[in-house]
Order: sequence, then C-alpha cells, then structure tokens
Amino acid sequence: MTPLQRHSGEVSRWHGLYSRHLSDPRRERGFLSAVGFTAAFATARGITHAIRAGVGPFGNVSAGGRHIHHSTFGIIGLLACGYAWTYQRGIGTDPPPRWSSRVSATAYGIASALTLDEFALWLDLKDDYWDKQGRKSIDAVALFGGLLAIGTAGRGALQELGLLPKLAERKL
Repeated sequence: MTPLQRHSGEVSRWHGLYSRHLSDPRRERGFLSAVGFTAAFATARGITHAIRAGVGPFGNVSAGGRHIHHSTFGIIGLLACGYAWTYQRGIGTDPPPRWSSRVSATAYGIASALTLDEFALWLDLKDDYWDKQGRKSIDAVALFGGLLAIGTAGRGALQELGLLPKLAERKL
C-alpha cells in the first residue's frame, strides 16, 4: 500500500466517523463551537505566555500607543455572529455541506474564548490579567470545560475511537 493510499484510507475513516456521529446539525454545531473555544483558549493562553516571556515571534497588538486586548476581537466576533444569526445565516438550516453553519459555530466558539479569557477586565476594568489570584485554576477550569463540551457533543465518535473511558461510556 502506498502512502497516498494509506492517507486516503485514513481520510475516509475520519470522514465516516464524522458523518456517523455529527450528522445532526445541532450536535455538529455544539461540537464545532466547543472545538473552536478550546483551541482558541489554549492558543490565546500560549501566545500571551510567550509574549510575556519574550519567546517567539509574538507581540502585543496596539494602535496609536494603546494596547488592544484580545477580548476586543472576541467581542467583534460575537457581534458578527449575532448579526449573522439575526438574519438566520449560518444557523444550521443551510443545505449540505452546511459550510456557513460550520463556520459560524466555530467562529462563535473562538470569539467566546477570546472574550472570556479576559473576563477580569469586565469586572474591574483594569488589566489584572497576570495577577496570580487563581490564574492557573481558571485556565484549568476553562480548558476542562471545553474538553468536556467536546466530549459531550462528540461522545459517539470518541466511543468508536476507544478514547472514552469505559466508566464514562456506561454513565452516558
């Protein structure tokens, strides 16, 4: 078997798995939103830690000397999703392959993560992002919540792959 044939077989396997377990638009949207949230949250945390440590090509975003927090991009993304959903665009009713639904659900998860990652700014309106008060536990809770949502929405696929613990399979 050639590498191309092996790759083609793997793609077909993953496509079948996705089709079997995420064919319902609501379940698919929940899964994609959770994946977008978890990936964006982990990426934002990684990049902000890299910026703070002076590692890598990353830097703060600013305009006219004013720091632009990544929650700003999250808020803009949430507004854009809300606007599209107000006019019933990308809400899961479009015919297959439902690309607008998939994009809007993933964008919602990403925008939510960027906004919630700087939740302390909402409360105090000051930049206390790096205070030690609970940062590690907040990171852990948010990542766990994202993974839990992925597991809930993608339960059948995780069972088929053998990635769901046996105890959890019985309770679900």
